[in-house]
Amino acid sequence: MSLDVYLNLEGKTVSSGSGIFVRENGQKREISREEWDVRYPDRETVIVETTISDDVYSANITHNLNKMADMAGIYEHLWRPDELGIEKAKELIEPLQDGLLKLKYNPDYYKQYNPSNGWGSYEGLIKFVENYIEACESYPEADVSVSR
Repeated sequence: MSLDVYLNLEGKTVSSGSGIFVRENGQKREISREEWDVRYPDRETVIVETTISDDVYSANITHNLNKMADMAGIYEHLWRPDELGIEKAKELIEPLQDGLLKLKYNPDYYKQYNPSNGWGSYEGLIKFVENYIEACESYPEADVSVSR
């Protein structure tokens, strides 16, 4: 199971890139055809055709990191922004930055919450939050939604 986050900006259409997705560190991410060929030279890929949408950003991360996020004070902002009354991306910037600082300030403390099954990691959560903040800063008026 995973958390999917979306930033949607009506009228701003974005097309997906390569359509090649890999699962790493408890996250799904898109890679280029060139990166696939370097990583897996003897394997053919499956390409997922995507449609143009108003989603200007989407990302996902494993639920296994929810305890770590909670200890950093950002669980609700990531998993349940609707319950906090958060509607726009700009409303997430400050709380996510605060949580990111907590995570980075005391890595040993947060690493104790790394999932024992190896699915997800402290480093993966850091990257997820950094990317999400960057997207919120790029599209502050975008609508926030999640699927959990």
